[in-house]
Amino acid sequence: MINGELIKRIRIERGLSQEELGNLLGVTKVSICGYETGTRTPTMQMFLKLLDILNVTPNQLIGQEIMTVAEGQEPYEFPITKQELTMIQKYRHDECFRMYVQKELK
Repeated sequence: MINGELIKRIRIERGLSQEELGNLLGVTKVSICGYETGTRTPTMQMFLKLLDILNVTPNQLIGQEIMTVAEGQEPYEFPITKQELTMIQKYRHDECFRMYVQKELK
């Protein structure tokens, strides 16, 4: 499912109004408003156009990436998927894996 709040945030970051984005997509601003509020779902063709116009990945537009920040360093964004996060959480509590990683990092 497409995350309408993300569409809105990215549209605004790109300096586009709903009407301007609609014109680029060939739809009305009412359609864009519907995508952003979740009352309308774009077709696959429209979804692909959105990706191109907003210059984002499918995962970004459906909100499946998680941003992390390095501690003690300059902040940076590092996208990871929910699957990667699940794997990290699983292995974080695995004592054998933890000992292996600690050994490798020395």
